[in-house]
Amino acid sequence: MHLAPALVEQGHEVAALSIARGENKELAIWNGVAMHYYKPAQGSTKGVHPWVVDLETKVIRGEALFHKALQMKEGGFNPDLIVAHPGWGESVFVKEVWPDTKLALYSEYFYKTHGGDVNFDPEFSANDVDDACKITLKNVNNLLHFPIADAGISPTLWQASSYPKEFADKITVIHDGIDTNKLIPNPEVKMTLNTAAGEVALDANSEIITFVNRNLEPYRGYHIFMRALPEILKERPNARVLILGGNEVSYGAPPPAGQTWRDIFLHEVKDRVDLSRIHFLGKVDYAVYQACMQLSSVHVYLTYPFVLSWSLLEAMSMGCAIVASNTAPVQEVIKSGKTGRLVDFFDAGALAKEVIDLLGNPAARKKLGTAARKYAVENYDLQSVCLPQQLAWVEGLFKKQYKSTKKIIAKKETIKTKAKVIGLKS
Repeated sequence: MHLAPALVEQGHEVAALSIARGENKELAIWNGVAMHYYKPAQGSTKGVHPWVVDLETKVIRGEALFHKALQMKEGGFNPDLIVAHPGWGESVFVKEVWPDTKLALYSEYFYKTHGGDVNFDPEFSANDVDDACKITLKNVNNLLHFPIADAGISPTLWQASSYPKEFADKITVIHDGIDTNKLIPNPEVKMTLNTAAGEVALDANSEIITFVNRNLEPYRGYHIFMRALPEILKERPNARVLILGGNEVSYGAPPPAGQTWRDIFLHEVKDRVDLSRIHFLGKVDYAVYQACMQLSSVHVYLTYPFVLSWSLLEAMSMGCAIVASNTAPVQEVIKSGKTGRLVDFFDAGALAKEVIDLLGNPAARKKLGTAARKYAVENYDLQSVCLPQQLAWVEGLFKKQYKSTKKIIAKKETIKTKAKVIGLKS
């Protein structure tokens, strides 16, 4: 999102290849980036072996992008660098079109049957003995990319370490970055909630607990959070809870048919909480999300060992006092007692205790929030930290495209102003 326009500003020619999602609605140019679209020739095959449904989907997308790339090549486009997220399979055949072009992968996660998200939570451990085989096959796409990729970039050390050593050694750890200049504390923020009992006005003096998921589900600890609420709301009679997130599934297994994870775990505690103080806001505009974070007295972030949510770093940037799960890669950014507090993911009682303690201790909240923002600014700011590192990484890949120092010097102006970059994104 930020790297491509920044490369355009440096004078590079940048194109993007993405799946077409609407007839005649695709942008031709986005922030100086030439947009190209591909359409799969078919959908998944009905009745295909269930273990290979995921692989077939990726092959279908890879085939479609392959033919679109051939058209671009026939039109004279020959990139110096390809940057791709390989997760949906688009880039698996791209080297068949441009065999001499450097290929760099956004290395988000390598699936594992042990030591990661799978079987982490015994409450939802898979009973299907075939699941390990399915997970192994999900990695076929990754494994097909390793021999053709020249480099990788990963947002956290732990995510990079999930990859086999033969490819992990090619990965540079640079986070995507957040805009800490916009994501700031705001003691003047106010919000009005429309509830069944009438309007509820919130401001900096309100006692607010926040919890954010893209979708409310066990992978991001929704069940643990809900189980902590009876004790929290009992001990803090003026506290209100703002819960942001949808009712779909982003990760992991879906809930039983006809139900939502939100309602399953709300039902579990509903007789032990004051429901009028728990506010499910659903999916909200970014400005509303930001206001909720700025209002937050204590923000709770829980996750299986999995990819790190931007929302955690954004909460840090906005000066939230955070209680988070003691899981990877959370430990890379939350230093317990310094930039937040860590608790065992499964210990709802410990979570409740830390939240209650912080709600009653404004000085501790202020200290943690100030330190969290300082850490986010110094390590994850988009403009001053992450984007410069990303640009330097790309520049290094450009230089590797040219075989010798002599050739680099001879092509210096070409590198600076005419290098062609193509990004592949589903």
